[in-house]
Amino acid sequence: MKLTAARDFCQRFGVGLRAGADLLMLLDSEGRHGGAKQQSAMRQLRQGAREGRPLAQSMADQHGFFPPLLVAMTRVGEATGRLERTMLSLADHYRQQVSLRRDFQRVIAWPIIQLVIAIGVLSLLIWLMGVLQPAGGGQMTDLLGFGLRGPTGVLIFWMYIAGAVAVMVSIYAAFRYNVGGLQNIVPLLYRVPMIGGAIQTITLSRFAWTLALALDSGLDPIASIRLGLDATDSDYYRSGGDDSEQAIRGGRTLAGGLSATHLFPDEFITQVEIAELSGTDAESIDRIAKDYDERAKGAMKTIAGFATGLIWLSVAGLLIFLILRMAMNISGMYDDALAPINARG
Repeated sequence: MKLTAARDFCQRFGVGLRAGADLLMLLDSEGRHGGAKQQSAMRQLRQGAREGRPLAQSMADQHGFFPPLLVAMTRVGEATGRLERTMLSLADHYRQQVSLRRDFQRVIAWPIIQLVIAIGVLSLLIWLMGVLQPAGGGQMTDLLGFGLRGPTGVLIFWMYIAGAVAVMVSIYAAFRYNVGGLQNIVPLLYRVPMIGGAIQTITLSRFAWTLALALDSGLDPIASIRLGLDATDSDYYRSGGDDSEQAIRGGRTLAGGLSATHLFPDEFITQVEIAELSGTDAESIDRIAKDYDERAKGAMKTIAGFATGLIWLSVAGLLIFLILRMAMNISGMYDDALAPINARG
């Protein structure tokens, strides 16, 4: 389920429940929204509700269609009788995630277009060198010096690009799914200038949002922390679940449980400690979540700016390299042409 679809579903469903609408009627209405897969999933939810199954159980039976956070919080909302409030809070959470993603995409859109244009110009040049013929016959001079000409050369060029993209996607997938424990380098990643702190801020924002949502829905601190760690989508953070549980069962506070994981910066732990002294856990963490929400917006701009600069440097570096290479090849052609004259002189 896409983030936008999850946001809209939670908003409509929460508003409907708050207005006192019948559950089956709401699910029947949801069956007319979204694509075919979403409509099918909603019909399955309605069938499960008619048979008396909990909504969260029916969601979990949809083979991963619904986000894990939505399934978990729906289970909590049903158990505590606050399903409508939980849904509306989830709508806010997903709205924030969609906003951050769109801001990032908007900033890097133009640099990516420039990169595509540069690749298109090079492809056209390679194609022309194979199609056009000089007046004296033969082949056009290979200005790029790569031995790529014509349609075949373009295909080979595109294969190189596809290979580079595949490598980058593989690295990202390996990190996301923690292949070979790759996520253990997260502490080192946070030390990278500019983007390290920004990535950590966004991660803490997701954790704080989920933790506040879970506590507000009536979930106990141990389960709330686990749910928040899971919301980071990182095995590195999930690994702290057992440590936090042991600390809280041993009598430590929420801040103490977070500190026991050794995953969070001192500033974050201090904020939680201060917030716990000023109100209930749900209210205090909610204030922290809103604070990190604002920080996450600035962090996303930093990451987007870094990505933009990296793409621009890649385009500029590629063009400069090709221009110098073409200049050297042309210079070599002149030297070869003038060699007999220089020899007679």
